Amino acid sequence: MDFTLETYRNFILTLKQKNYSFLPFVKYIELRLSSPVSPYTSILISRHDVDRIPQNALKLAHLENLLGIKGTYYFRIVPKSYNEQVISEIANLGHEIGYHYEDVDLVSKERGRKGESESGREELIDAAYESFCKNLELFRKNFDLKTICMHGSPRSKYDNKIIWEKYNYKELGIIGEPYFDLDFNEFAYFTDTGRRWNGNNVSVRDKVTSKYNFNFKSTKDIIDNLDMLPDKLMFTIHPERWTNNPIPWTKELLLQNTKNLVKRIIIQTSSQRSQN
Repeated sequence: MDFTLETYRNFILTLKQKNYSFLPFVKYIELRLSSPVSPYTSILISRHDVDRIPQNALKLAHLENLLGIKGTYYFRIVPKSYNEQVISEIANLGHEIGYHYEDVDLVSKERGRKGESESGREELIDAAYESFCKNLELFRKNFDLKTICMHGSPRSKYDNKIIWEKYNYKELGIIGEPYFDLDFNEFAYFTDTGRRWNGNNVSVRDKVTSKYNFNFKSTKDIIDNLDMLPDKLMFTIHPERWTNNPIPWTKELLLQNTKNLVKRIIIQTSSQRSQN
């Protein structure tokens, strides 16, 4: 079975045997800013987008701690993700905590259709930036937060990254955002979006432009082909997918199959609109 804690454990151990150095995103950015020459031969940035079920993220964080690695955990501000006790426990294990922002989507839901005109769009960006700053301050009351990462919000017509068309997150003391601050022609990018590793056709926004184009469906496919991979990798893990409990495992499988169908429709509709 894929997407179990045992599978994840074997995955990490195999990558460690290939001498990848696991770095939180913030540490990679800090190293890059301090020196043009990296002290690491092979780098793996382990990113976790905690969309929901934060308790699953805590289990992964404990497992990674036992295996001697550190990663980055991005939490949304919504109640099904933001659990201060869980986040504190993960931070105390030495993992990086970041903000998985979706302020454009949150504000657009409050505004209804008001953001559709050009003037309305700019007002939406302004309001989203104000929301972002408020939520960032909430995180920073308890956590040393230096990096952020957008939440895809697949059912929204707006990309949460549009805030940065007008504003600069670095002016807020944020040193990195993966979609802007990683060269994906240097890093191969893998995400379990769609509950598979080759879910590009069911991913609305979790996509990057890269020279690397692997087609691994399962975690075992990646493990069996590690010799094909470059020496710099980013993996995005959604912790709600990873569990040993058969009941939530099956529920997540069925839920994701339904989500993938909806995402395909969204992608096809968006493609048709752009062609017209």
